Amino acid sequence: MDHIMMFDDPRSRGNLLPFTFTRPVAEIRIGILKISEKWEHRLQAKQVGFLTQDYLQTRYPSLSAPALYINGALCPDDELVQAVEALNTNESLWHQDTLLASYLDKPGQFQTDHIPQKKRVDYEKDIRLLGRNWQIFQWNGSEIAKDFEILTKRRVSWGTDDPHTHLYNEPDIFIEKGAKIKAAILNASNGPIYIGKHAEIMEGALIRGPFALCEDASISMGAKIRENTTVGPKCKVGGEVSNVVFMGYSNKSHDGYMGNSVVGEWCNFGANTVVSNLKNNHMPVKVWDYTKGGFGDTGLQFCGSMVADHAKLGIGTTLNTGTVIGVGANLFGEGFPRKFVSSFAWGGAAGFSTFKLMRFEETAQKAMAFKGMEFGEAERAILQKVFELTRPYRIWDKEF
Repeated sequence: MDHIMMFDDPRSRGNLLPFTFTRPVAEIRIGILKISEKWEHRLQAKQVGFLTQDYLQTRYPSLSAPALYINGALCPDDELVQAVEALNTNESLWHQDTLLASYLDKPGQFQTDHIPQKKRVDYEKDIRLLGRNWQIFQWNGSEIAKDFEILTKRRVSWGTDDPHTHLYNEPDIFIEKGAKIKAAILNASNGPIYIGKHAEIMEGALIRGPFALCEDASISMGAKIRENTTVGPKCKVGGEVSNVVFMGYSNKSHDGYMGNSVVGEWCNFGANTVVSNLKNNHMPVKVWDYTKGGFGDTGLQFCGSMVADHAKLGIGTTLNTGTVIGVGANLFGEGFPRKFVSSFAWGGAAGFSTFKLMRFEETAQKAMAFKGMEFGEAERAILQKVFELTRPYRIWDKEF
């Protein structure tokens, strides 16, 4: 397939907030790759476009050519890819009432709110359709295993020549060119470990698979990284981490526990930040549901925090189970903040004001420059739109 278009499923998009405030659904990282990258690799596509919210299209443009349209929340597997590749022109693949894919020869004829079911092909096997933000960490281990297979197939690991690093089950450990590992223990007995290009694992780190460390990311000295964790590109992660997905460009370099959580891009966690993932009474965890405007039950006993892009947490911050933090929020101070922190909130347990947009942009610009990236006009426009979209959640009047 030369061209693929990843479209936002309206039923999934709202349930994946706050992460989809700043990205199409298909740009969520789960496993080693983003969903769009999974399909790009499997279909060997030459170009990928997106059909998403209007304010996101400048940064994530669509295509003006005949294309295979794929549900952006859909994680591929071998059988599903075969069914998608078998579609003829103007045929659509459905799973019950959910559109999975459609191959259209005329650009612009696809509309997510009105999908003709002519030439319908039914897919009756199980699918993995991302529909809740906690599923990102819940499914991460198995997605690492699938991505590991397609990224390492018929390739040879560069390995490590460090005599003080110990590898358990080395065939399931793949190390890309330029990665640096010193005096660490990597245990792939329960799942694969992938180390990306120019990534670094510092002295004394303990890592258990399934685990993914993406390009240019690093693990701090003495870190304890448990199963089912992904550290996205250019992230810096330390302390104790268990079943967490860092999408990219975020820092949790210091000590402090974090479990069963999802972290967006450009976030920073101060030293000794702690994220609880289990209630004292062991009851199921509730999290904020943007589609309902209230808290909803996850059905999970272990559920940490959902932290959106550009959130910043000061030293010693403590987050309760099921805390949801919006885009651009800045938390600090003693005690537990509320379990739903709106986008661009400034404060903590003592109360909040609004993080003035101009001041926020200054912080974002510095954070991105620190990792060699530019805070461009497309990024600025998206965040300005998110600031307006999330205004109703900020019930205070003061701005910082």
